[in-house]
Amino acid sequence: MPVKTRREGTTAHVTLDVPPVNAIGRETRQGLIDALDWVEAEPGLERVILAGAGRAFAAGADAREFDGPALAPHLPEVVARIEACHVPWIAAVHGAALGGGCELALACRYRIATPDASIGLPEVTLGVVPGAGGTQRLPRLVGLKPALEMIATGKPVSGETALALRLVDELAEEPVFAAEEVNHELLSTMVAVGDLPGPAGDDEALAAAREAARRRMRGQIAPLRAIDLIEMSITEPLAEAQAVEREIFLKLRTGAQAKALRHIFFAERAARAPDWLRDTVPAEISRAVVVGGGTMGAGIAYAFLNAGIFVDLIETDAEGVARAQGNVDKIIAASLKRGLIDEAAAAKRRAALSVTQDYAIAREADMAIEAAFESMAVKQEVFGRLEAEMRPDTLLATNTSYLDVNEIAAVLGDPSRLVGLHFFAPAHIMKLLEIVRGDATSDAALATGFALARRLRKLPVLAGVCDGFIGNRILARYREAADTVMLEGSTPWEIDAAMVAFGYAMGPYEAQDLSGLDIAFANRRRQDATRDPNRRYIPIADRMVNEGRLGKKVGVGWYRYPGGGGKVMDPLIEDLVREEARFAKVDRRAFEPGEIQERLVLAMINEATRILEEGIAQTAADIDVVTVAGYGFPRWRGGLMHYADTLGPKAVLKRVEAFAQEDPVAWKPSGLLRRLVDAGKTFADP
Repeated sequence: MPVKTRREGTTAHVTLDVPPVNAIGRETRQGLIDALDWVEAEPGLERVILAGAGRAFAAGADAREFDGPALAPHLPEVVARIEACHVPWIAAVHGAALGGGCELALACRYRIATPDASIGLPEVTLGVVPGAGGTQRLPRLVGLKPALEMIATGKPVSGETALALRLVDELAEEPVFAAEEVNHELLSTMVAVGDLPGPAGDDEALAAAREAARRRMRGQIAPLRAIDLIEMSITEPLAEAQAVEREIFLKLRTGAQAKALRHIFFAERAARAPDWLRDTVPAEISRAVVVGGGTMGAGIAYAFLNAGIFVDLIETDAEGVARAQGNVDKIIAASLKRGLIDEAAAAKRRAALSVTQDYAIAREADMAIEAAFESMAVKQEVFGRLEAEMRPDTLLATNTSYLDVNEIAAVLGDPSRLVGLHFFAPAHIMKLLEIVRGDATSDAALATGFALARRLRKLPVLAGVCDGFIGNRILARYREAADTVMLEGSTPWEIDAAMVAFGYAMGPYEAQDLSGLDIAFANRRRQDATRDPNRRYIPIADRMVNEGRLGKKVGVGWYRYPGGGGKVMDPLIEDLVREEARFAKVDRRAFEPGEIQERLVLAMINEATRILEEGIAQTAADIDVVTVAGYGFPRWRGGLMHYADTLGPKAVLKRVEAFAQEDPVAWKPSGLLRRLVDAGKTFADP
């Protein structure tokens, strides 16, 4: 049964029991209605304690229902009946009380939570607004500003913060026991949240919230609609405002943004080890070696430290050791400043780190990952030295972004122990982890990689071996398409503006300036020997590097970065582009923003279907996770392949074939794309 009831004296216990997180689906809602009928028929009750079984109070609605019609009984009905019940209800919250779970708690007369509970209304992150009174009850209880922060961003608060906001009435490690001890006279005087007056108005807070939503959640509908609803709580009666809230919720949940956000939500939840690894036991990792203490290596080391793994960081010389130690110290200091850790946690991380140039320390480790310079010779040398020192059963991993994992593994006596673990910068923050399977990579090495990803709280995606794997291969095509548009008539800032309007946080050229143009330059030089001579090559970025325009770190790249901060357009770039166009005998023309978006996105889609066709990625959903979590594709579009399905394979093929008339090499339609059209299938079907 999804809802269990029992009576102990004058106390009724109502427990949500829908593993693993007590999602509130139709059966649970009906169970709560049945529980209310039972409570109202029981004589002599003084309180009802609402709790969740297992690890959560209730983690929100069952989002799988959102693709169909709203099914009775509806949550607003449940919430209203709890709030109006003649027997006062107490919410005993542990774990997550999110979305509908939070709204159930708001309906109760009294709320008790564990200090580490997570309470909030994250509906905007799924493209909807709270649908059972959350936008009206929360501001009445905690005030306008806190409600705006919680609802418009979707960020939950801890039990401790909830107490400070007066969202809960007390904290307890055992909230059910504490609920049994609440004084009956006190409980009987508690006013229902829905009967409280609306919050005080604050035009400045509302304006700031709207500006923040437009900036941080660009292009998304739900946050701004949620703010409108919160504003209604200031003056409108609960019943009228809640009716508007429900109407907006039902409309948004069937919209394209909500469908896309639900898709990526479930795709990320499904990012785990494949079923065929289920019976493979991963190795236990308590001590790890990281080779290379630059930005990436330091970030990887800190990610391991956060997971409670002792780290030996190896560098080449004393100067490198000092630099690596400083890089990790900077991350620890930044985490302290942001309040992510306290001094005790910082001290624990420092104590768990050693930095050395002696490879002999690797003898004690359970795994090693190299984050050295992106050179095959360098990486092969690193693994030769590691293999000479480490136990034969230890995992070896490479963080290479592009290089052939099979060629790296070839220097090992046992290549089956090597797996690619491609982190994304900054490695201690970015969620994506591409797990690259070489030809010889063992199931044990893969299983350990996936187990490590889970421990590091990463989103793991299995990738095959090719230049750039999944994400960087798509990125390379994206940049190539952008360079073509630039050469043929646009500017870097026009292209950037178009892609920001599409939903990216920044366009391809600003992103290059941020990472450094020399990185991509070195990769292009590596590809020179194998580049298809029939494929058009645009050397504009090469000239940039040769002229010392390496990006933001030197103050000039595609943009100029004056000392006061910010970026400014540089007319010298326009001159350079026009000159290259003359060399290439290109008649330049203007591109509309929509044209730019179409060309760049379709280039990525066509490349992604090749990646699927070759088995480099296992599913379209994996590509969605990679593009959203690692490369800034707008989350509210659901990922690259979900967006492709909103266009449809037939429409994609038609436009790709049209562009192939201009450039039959770069725009050659993938075989999979043609087969999907012929079979009437979607990108999600293969």
